[in-house]
Amino acid sequence: MAEHSFQVTISTPDGVVYDQPATMVVVTTAGGQMGVMANHVPVVAALGIDLVTVKHSDTDAADDVIAVNGGFMEFHNNVATIAADSAELAQDIDINRAESAKERAEKMLNQANASHNKSELDRAEVHLKRAINRLKATNRPI
Repeated sequence: MAEHSFQVTISTPDGVVYDQPATMVVVTTAGGQMGVMANHVPVVAALGIDLVTVKHSDTDAADDVIAVNGGFMEFHNNVATIAADSAELAQDIDINRAESAKERAEKMLNQANASHNKSELDRAEVHLKRAINRLKATNRPI
């Protein structure tokens, strides 16, 4: 691995989703967006429901985009390890399924609002955020 690159590994309870070298990884933490490059100081950060973007040294190579639904990232010794609740590479996302999930979540949200059910409202909001995140990863209009 070149001196300006490092390894990025994304794992879920179902196994490793991504394991590639990178020159930069951009994540969304509880405190906002954070970019990490080789030789960054060690860091551990909680991740929100958002995209992880992995950049490569080859300028012709497209960035890898992964929809991550919570978890945390640790960077230490030029290895970024992301343990995510769930994660999908943009090219693996079934767009029709993601759009259907978004519609179902919106209906759940409306029903929870109408019934003033706080726990159902919270659950529906998370489902909606996850569906929108998956659609964002595919560059689909939301």
